[in-house]
Amino acid sequence: MRAFTTTSYRVPTEHLILVVTITAVLLVIGLTATATVCLSVFFIIGMVVLSYNYANAHHKSLLAGALRVSEATSPQLAAIVNEAAARLQVEPVEVFIAPSRELNAYAFGLSSPKAVVIYAALVKAMDRDELLYIIGHEIGHVRLGHTWLNSLVGGLAGIPTSIEASILLMFIFRWWNRACELSADRAGLLVCANPEKAISALIKLHAGSVRRPITMEEALQDIESEDDTLVGVMSEVLNTHPMIVRRIELIRQYAASPEYKRLVTLMSRNTI
Repeated sequence: MRAFTTTSYRVPTEHLILVVTITAVLLVIGLTATATVCLSVFFIIGMVVLSYNYANAHHKSLLAGALRVSEATSPQLAAIVNEAAARLQVEPVEVFIAPSRELNAYAFGLSSPKAVVIYAALVKAMDRDELLYIIGHEIGHVRLGHTWLNSLVGGLAGIPTSIEASILLMFIFRWWNRACELSADRAGLLVCANPEKAISALIKLHAGSVRRPITMEEALQDIESEDDTLVGVMSEVLNTHPMIVRRIELIRQYAASPEYKRLVTLMSRNTI
């Protein structure tokens, strides 16, 4: 049976914001002097080359100092990775467990294979369904092209220009970053197929970011108060990630949608 593949779960505004970002950069370049235009082109090329070299160097360091997930080294986690990859029908991805007490995970890479890094503390803190969400979220970034687009768009947004224009481009770039995170949240939800486990994973991530030990209930209270103040709302504008309270709300909304119910059923057949 032919595998089901789609990226229709991408947040609708993600591409629109990407177009706005690129348009804003082109406008800034077009309004500058010829010398600045030439410098901008070289800067963008240089940023992409640097990103490529950094990704390759980081990949080599992971091969040397982190545990590469495989059926031989970590059979249970490898099974989770394989399930996530099958559901999303993603290109080959290498997954590494990095030694760290932080709860974090990220995806990167311009060339293939892309890589996902999971911190060891996160593997211990999450149960199987929560790990399915986390790994699905990160593999979702790869499936949706965020890892290479982030390097390209980041280079565009970082072109040398006036302070005012640089600040504007930074805000727009981070707006796009937040849209990408919401798309990846949907990917993670489709992989774990359990909205409550997706939400509990986010709550645990928040609890792990607090410097003092807190319970899940206290973490949820912290999260629910995020948008109670103007400072909290404004801080999201400066961040690459949406507030967790907003992510939880949107996960619940998407889980109740006909699209989610259709896609989660079709994707589940990829694992049979």
